[in-house]
Parts: sequence; C-alpha cells; structure tokens
Amino acid sequence: MVQKTYFKTKDYCKVKFTFNIENAETVEILGLNSDWENSIVMSKKKDGTFTCDVSLPKNSQHEFKYRVNETQWLNEPHADSQNINEFGGQNSVIII
Repeated sequence: MVQKTYFKTKDYCKVKFTFNIENAETVEILGLNSDWENSIVMSKKKDGTFTCDVSLPKNSQHEFKYRVNETQWLNEPHADSQNINEFGGQNSVIII
C-alpha cells in the first residue's frame, strides 16, 4: 500500500510504503528517483508487514519494484500505474 501526505509549504510529498508478504526476511524498494542500484530497506514490523517513509518531489513520477529476500521482484498492487520495463515485465509507478 502507498499513502501520500502532501504539505502545502513543502516541495515534496511524504510517501509511506507498506508491503505484506509471507515468509519474507527482507524487503527493499528499488527504482525511486531512477536509482536501481541503491535500495531503500524497509523495516519489518511485529505483524510481519514491512514499511518505510520516503520523501519524493512534488510533480514527479517514479517507477519502482519491491525486492524480497534479495531475489524476488514484485510490484505494488495498489500503485498509481504500471509501465512495461526493458526486461519484458512491468514496474509499479507512483505519481506525486
């Protein structure tokens, strides 16, 4: 799930990512701000969900994917859109 919090006086939006997957040890987000090399590591909560907060610039669009256990690539089911990627799959898209 993706929750966006906009601030009238700021040029960015706070985005809270929440992802729930069984048997996951680690979940990372890759692709935000076109950075597919440096992941954003999500924190695991007691209920098994993974969360993180990210600030993204207003009036921007970002493709991303979740990487689970460093091997499995998954999309956000509640993303704003999906784009076809260069590997023939799809990336999640968030529009700020």
